[in-house]
Amino acid sequence: MTEQEVAAAPKPAAAAEQPSSNGLLLAGVTLVWMGAMLWSARATITGRVDVEMEVTSTAYALPGAISASIVTGSTVALAVLALLSRRRELGASTRFAIATGTGLVLGILGALVIVTINTEGWLYAVVGGTVAAASTIGGALAGFRIPRVINAAGWASVAVFVVGFVLNVFQGPLLDVLSSDDASSRANATQWFTYGQGLLSGLAAGIVSYLVLRRARRRSGELDVPWPLYGLAGAGPGLLLVIAEILTRTAGHRVLDLAGRVSELELVVQQTLSGARLNSALIVLFIGAISGTIAVGRTISPATDDEEEPAPAS
Repeated sequence: MTEQEVAAAPKPAAAAEQPSSNGLLLAGVTLVWMGAMLWSARATITGRVDVEMEVTSTAYALPGAISASIVTGSTVALAVLALLSRRRELGASTRFAIATGTGLVLGILGALVIVTINTEGWLYAVVGGTVAAASTIGGALAGFRIPRVINAAGWASVAVFVVGFVLNVFQGPLLDVLSSDDASSRANATQWFTYGQGLLSGLAAGIVSYLVLRRARRRSGELDVPWPLYGLAGAGPGLLLVIAEILTRTAGHRVLDLAGRVSELELVVQQTLSGARLNSALIVLFIGAISGTIAVGRTISPATDDEEEPAPAS
């Protein structure tokens, strides 16, 4: 038997359920991310001078706020569970209730940032309710007994956000290089930019999730999660983006519909952005899963026998 088999094989399920840390750092990072997205949305919305621009600004800010809320809901709930489980063992029902409740409380606090812009209008109530729902769903996901995977997916989601932020900062110069003054050329360049961003984000998700899981393995005496969970962790950010897009199109559809009524151009823009977000999320999901699986696959060596097989009798 190899050293890897002796260390990792005995209790793979127990290793998946055993957190490698309390997750406070990740929870703090994602809380800053969520807070920044919500306050940025509030500042953008309240800075508009007319109603139409206020509506469109709300529609543009909604997807980012939902994505940040669902990730933060899961990471904060995971940190709460890690702290409570150090005192006593939590049952499945108790674990799920605590995780969901944590996400709900966080979601309500986040919703207040948007709802208090105008407590009499339904528009901000819809946005606030969607943010609360996203955070609650994220908290519920933390209730599954795979804390290492959720922790790795959380860090990978932060990496995806950083990649997207950096690329968007340089989006203008990059599009100028990739396209000409022709409108169709600009549209094609924008599409390729979206695909490239999804590819780089997926690679970042797979690599970061792999590194986090390997670090957790080293800190737990070489206890490892089953190898398919590496692919799940890499796919985690893309999966959360898909859930966020579903919430945007369902719970927040009234906001998008109202923004589309501002003008025909705005309707086309909203439809284009919606399709681009879904395509990007799917790319991140599949590339993250593939890259995470390949990364752990490179470390798996075939089993070897210490004893030689007996020679066949003549």
